[in-house]
Parts: sequence; C-alpha cells; structure tokens
Amino acid sequence: MTNKSLFGLYAASSFLAPTAAAAVGPAAAPEPDARPNILFILSDDHTSQSWGIYGGILAPYVRNGHIARLAAEGCVLDNCFCTNSISVPSRAAIMTGQYSHRNGVYTLDDALDPAHDNIAQRLRAAGYQTALVGKWHLKTKPSGFDFFSVFHDQGEYVDPLFKTADGWVDDTEGRSGRQERGFSTDLVADKAIAWIEQRDKSRPFLMCCHFKATHEPWDFPERNRHLYDGVTFPEPANLLEFGPEASGRTFPGQQLENLAWRWETASRDPEGWWCRYPELLFTREGLDSIAARRKIYQKLIRDYLRCGATIDDNIGRLLEMLDREGLAENTVVIYVSDQGYFLGEHGFFDKRLFYEESLRMPFVVRYPREIPAGTRNDDIILNIDFASLLADYASAEAPDGAQGRSFRANLRGETPDGWRTSMYYRYWTQHDIRPAHIGVRNDRYKLLFVYGDRLGMTGSDTFVSQPSWEFYDLERDPHENRNAYGDPAYAEVIRAMKRELLRLRAEFGDTDEANPRMREIIRRNFDL
Repeated sequence: MTNKSLFGLYAASSFLAPTAAAAVGPAAAPEPDARPNILFILSDDHTSQSWGIYGGILAPYVRNGHIARLAAEGCVLDNCFCTNSISVPSRAAIMTGQYSHRNGVYTLDDALDPAHDNIAQRLRAAGYQTALVGKWHLKTKPSGFDFFSVFHDQGEYVDPLFKTADGWVDDTEGRSGRQERGFSTDLVADKAIAWIEQRDKSRPFLMCCHFKATHEPWDFPERNRHLYDGVTFPEPANLLEFGPEASGRTFPGQQLENLAWRWETASRDPEGWWCRYPELLFTREGLDSIAARRKIYQKLIRDYLRCGATIDDNIGRLLEMLDREGLAENTVVIYVSDQGYFLGEHGFFDKRLFYEESLRMPFVVRYPREIPAGTRNDDIILNIDFASLLADYASAEAPDGAQGRSFRANLRGETPDGWRTSMYYRYWTQHDIRPAHIGVRNDRYKLLFVYGDRLGMTGSDTFVSQPSWEFYDLERDPHENRNAYGDPAYAEVIRAMKRELLRLRAEFGDTDEANPRMREIIRRNFDL
C-alpha cells in the first residue's frame, strides 16, 4: 500500500533548515546532533468524526485549521487503531509498545510500573532530552523524563493541579500538586512551548504534550463559548437506535440517556458530582424519548466541538513556536488521540468497544525532511507501533519487549513486505452494558467475541455475560448497523476470521495461561 494524495486542505508550507554557524578557532566545533526532534501531541477521546480531515457529518462544523495544516504538510493515517480502547491501557501501550497483558495495564484502575521500560527511557539513554506535560494518567511517577509537569489524575479543565518530581505522590495515594490558574489546554501548551524554548539546543528533544481535552466534561475557555450559537448539528443515521433488536448487537452499550442522567444529577448537586459540566442546568422534562435523545445529542456535540476547537488553537501555537525557533524542518510532529469516541452513533457516548468510532485513533504526522506532504496511508497501524516509530527516528532501541513495528517506511509510501493485514484487540473490563471482549479486524471484515467475564480484572462487575459473537462486513455495512454473524453467506469468512483471531492471540502471547476459565470459554465457543 502507498500513500495517497490529500486534497482540499491548506497548501503545504515550505521551511528553510537552519544553517550551522561556522566553526571558530583552531579546532572545529563538534557537529550538532542531526537527529530529529519529536513533538508528540496526545489528546483524550478526540475522535476522528470531529477532526474534519476524516469527513463525516460534523466535518463542515469543525474548527480545525491547524490540524488541517498538519495534514496538508504531512501524512494522515486512515487505519490507525488502539488495542484496548480505554485511556490508561492505551497510554501504557503507547509508552511501552506492548499489549495490556504484557505491560500489566489492563483497565482504568491499573497503573504503569515506573520500572517498566518505555520509550522515554530509551530516547533519554540515546541522548535525547525528554519532557512530559499535561495528562499522564498512569498514576505512578513518570520515568524516563528529564522534566515533567503533569495533572493529578484526570486533571481539571479550569485551574488544574500540576505535579512534578519534587514531592511526588502517586495518584492512588491522594490528591496532590500545585494549582495553576487558567484553562488546562492553554496551560499545557504554555508549558510545552516554554520548555522547548529553553531546551539544550545542542541535543534533540522528545516533548510529550498531553491534553486533557476532549475528555468528559468537555469544557472550553470563554473565547469559544459562542462558537456554535444557533447551530443545529446533523445527526448520525443510527442516533435513534434505542436497543440491540434491529442491529442484532449482543449487549446494550452506554446510551446517551446515561449522559443526560449525569447532567441532571450534576444540575441538582454540582458540588457533589465528580466533574463540572459547562452550561447546566439540563432537563428532559416534558420530552418524549426521541426529542430527549436529540436534545442530549445537540448539547454533547456543542460542548465537544468547542472543547476540540481549543486543542486546535493550541496546536497552532505549537506550530508557530516551531516556525519561530527554526525547528519545523527537523521536528517530527505527531498529533493523535488515545482512542476514538462515540458521538451519538448507535445512540452511544463513551468508548471501550471494538466498533469503529471507538477503535479508530485519528493520527497525523509531519516531518518535512522525509514524509511527503498531503498524503494519506491506509496500512493497519496500532498504538503498540508508536514506540518503535519514535525509536527509529531517534536511532534508539525500542523498549524491551515491544510488540510493535516502526512504520517509518509506511509514512514515506514504502510499505514493507509482510506488513500486517489484520489486527488483534482486547477490552478487559467487564460490565453488563459493555462486556469484556476480544476481536480481529482486517481491511474489510470484523469479528467480535464477547466472553463477558471479569477474570479478576480491576474495576469490573461480577456480572457474567452470556458469550456471544458479532460480525460485520465493513465494506457493505461501514457503520456496523447489522450483526451478520448468523448469515450463511459469511460462514467461510467467519471461520477464517476465528482462525486468525486465535493465531494473533498466540502471536502476541495473549494465551490466558493464568486463566483456565477463559481457556474453557474459548474451547466451548470456537466451533472450528
């Protein structure tokens, strides 16, 4: 597969590489380190439906000028996926290059062991200066960074707490940090810009700039308050799916009505709720189920897009800083979300599922010295690949035990022979509305097995779900509106997908050796 030209965005800008000053004196000055800087920008839940560059019904409404600039000057990944669609495990996979069963971070309640090898440790050992600002969310003290200033836990949108190495307290041990005044997305960009401006200019850097946005409660600064006044947003075609009956889904999912309950609860007791939603009060009083769902959807999208616009504002500030510092030509800039998010599709919000909106990680990368501008790539890329990519650019070793591959050549339009044609997924947390499941996806088909057992996982319910299957033909049914598992026309395809699922489990070592219950569930349900 090769990169394809990207149309309809800003024309790529050209940059001049800074020239080295001539050596003075009898001995030549040491050659500057020519390896690229890396600016890794990570957001939370900023789903592809809201980036504009992936199309969709919201594309005309998204304020995305700086994301679009990155796309026009770099490469967009069209098939980038997470391996466990929830924030803490996805971030651990990014840092370690490993699936959850290898890095020990399975659920939201787990923490990354600071002794576990990660990409920051590897780049620092290779001579990079390393920094992390914003949302860490892995609970323990970040390792491998020369400097970090991170939120306590999830962080707050307004006047958040920041923690540094000085007096570090793990998130699980209590609330800590120093409060800083301002809006979180702006403050995180401020910190990234200040650190880069004050860097050691003789060495390349890794800056991990991690925004809280667009995580619930989707707040925004005052400057974006009136961004969508008077706008009625178009609805996804399956917004009014109120249950699994028509689609053949095998579990309820997290429906929008739960979000309305949260808003209403917070409206009654804003101090007692875990977060502060913008623009409450909210009520469904007097509305039927259809009108209520549409009202919920409109508020969600209005809040969400205003929150997302603040990310774009600050990506612009970061790009302007690189231009000003003469760094644009030799800096790899990546912008990616830790997973996707449902924005009313299937009547859902939140993530966690193997469905496309949740699974897909929107990803754009710019490196003018190497990556052709204005291209798109449709190879299957996983979050376990990110660490190997960054190590490749830095001429460093990937973290010990990394299970991914560098996709540097893919970004140049030179997909290596033998590149993966399918991907393996596992969501470990068990709830009745979103049961634990495994799945396999290739370029056309997707097979999902709901095993529905907590298997001792943290943050899980004791409720045991009935094992079930779902299968989707993404070419004929891209929005996954019909579970075709029982369709005889797909019987051979489904058998092949089951074999591939078991092959990938073995390849990645997710064999459940410590879970005889899971091995028995698979034995009973894989009728090969």
